[in-house]
Amino acid sequence: MFLAVAGIALNSCNDYLDVNQNPNNVAQENLSPDLVFPGAVSQTYRTQGTTMLEFGNIMMNSWAGNSYAFGGPFSDEYTLAGVNSSFYSGIWDGIFPNLANFAYIEKYPNADGRQNYYVAAAKVMKAYYMQYLVDLYGDVPYSEAFMGQNNLTPKYDDDVAVYKSLINDMDVAKNLISTAPGNVRTMGATDIVFQGTMSNWTAFANTIKFRLLMRMSNVTGDLATYRDQQLATLATAPMITADVFEKPGYAGTSDAALHPTTLTYLTNSAGNTPQRNLLITASENLAVALNGNNSGLPDAYYQKYNGLPDPRRVRLFLTVGGVVRGVRQGATPGQPGAPNNSNVVSSLSPYIVGANSTAAGTIINQGNARGGLLMSVAELNLLKAEAALKFPTIFPTFDGQTLFNNAVVQSGTTMNGGAVLSTMAAYVTAISTRPGLGWVGSNEQKYEAILTQKWILLTQYNPTEMYIEYNRSGQKYPVSPLATTATRPNKPWRLIYPTSEYVGNSANVPNISSSEAFTKNSKTPFWNQN
Repeated sequence: MFLAVAGIALNSCNDYLDVNQNPNNVAQENLSPDLVFPGAVSQTYRTQGTTMLEFGNIMMNSWAGNSYAFGGPFSDEYTLAGVNSSFYSGIWDGIFPNLANFAYIEKYPNADGRQNYYVAAAKVMKAYYMQYLVDLYGDVPYSEAFMGQNNLTPKYDDDVAVYKSLINDMDVAKNLISTAPGNVRTMGATDIVFQGTMSNWTAFANTIKFRLLMRMSNVTGDLATYRDQQLATLATAPMITADVFEKPGYAGTSDAALHPTTLTYLTNSAGNTPQRNLLITASENLAVALNGNNSGLPDAYYQKYNGLPDPRRVRLFLTVGGVVRGVRQGATPGQPGAPNNSNVVSSLSPYIVGANSTAAGTIINQGNARGGLLMSVAELNLLKAEAALKFPTIFPTFDGQTLFNNAVVQSGTTMNGGAVLSTMAAYVTAISTRPGLGWVGSNEQKYEAILTQKWILLTQYNPTEMYIEYNRSGQKYPVSPLATTATRPNKPWRLIYPTSEYVGNSANVPNISSSEAFTKNSKTPFWNQN
């Protein structure tokens, strides 16, 4: 609802990582897009690399709290009784205000087209993050949002209209790039995503459009017709061919300059381990998948993992005795699945930021150099494999099996800090006879395999995406058991608007009851109401 410039890149990359810098010290007319864009990207990513990372992994039963060392961890998440306007409000409060920076770039004077590249990149990044707000909350302020003092209480737009606007914006962004004048202002180093390579922005715009449309896979009627027409425009369109990172120049000079995931979960700039590193461990649910169900749990949905340890396991958690030791969500010492004094649990692996050592200095340096992972090629190829299953006439050239197998191999590279994980080829062969884990069986079982592999991959960098995909599957895939202390029969289909909206925009924000969050109704995000 206001311009909240996160930091200004005046002299070096580190300048716009200073979250304490007051944007009001810079006259607004001096804030050209090249000064705003890098800070807008890096500040919005902070929410993805921390709050969204934790929310998605707890809700997907991938992470758990070390209940031996911490009494009753994540009680609100486990019981689901705490799903209210304060529940992970940091997602909205960390994303929505920062989107004003991208909107500012979109509105910057550009009659001569010199800012085309910045405007296009801003549209893509705004769509990347705005989609998450729609997917988690439904209706959102959009057409009247980001107007600063001209409108501090914007109306809420229908989520269908917002989605269509975002999809159209991807076409507008591509056109801005292709029709840019000869004297267009190049982005260069201020483009902390693609370093000014505009063909990559075109590919990323197509990729985001594809993701938006695939989220609509279950819609019917006129929306299905619209979806199919728009998907057809992407049948031969270029999409990303390499993992997409934001790289603002993270540094170990201070906590504020560190990679946000490193700081929150691995080490601070002084080399001290943060408390959340001691709190977070693997869930039993994920540990079973990574260890090949070595504990022999009898649940039917765990049998596909039997005897097949996942070679990516050490890229998510440090092993103890050669295995990932997890905790059953909700279990306390003395209960099944809980740790005891002699059962040490696994802590997060430095590989979640691309570091290959537990040494604090190495984690800082390698995590900073890698930057924040926005989207991987493996994720895209899993989405393409799904499109091959569900829309074969639109994408006749998509070979689902090849896309799936390549994605699984690529996921190992992504999770291995960019280095090829040689054991993935053998893993792909091993899972080829496991319905729900490899490309075999019915289309439904292949869809389960797609989402199961996506779950393991996204645990590392964007599990909120996986939680949304889990909801799109009808909360079927991947299997994500409720905590033992759950008081609800299912996980929420949406989040409740944050307190900041009920206080600052009370006349417009829809009233969402806790019960409405747990049932499918007219307030559920539109693509998931069927």
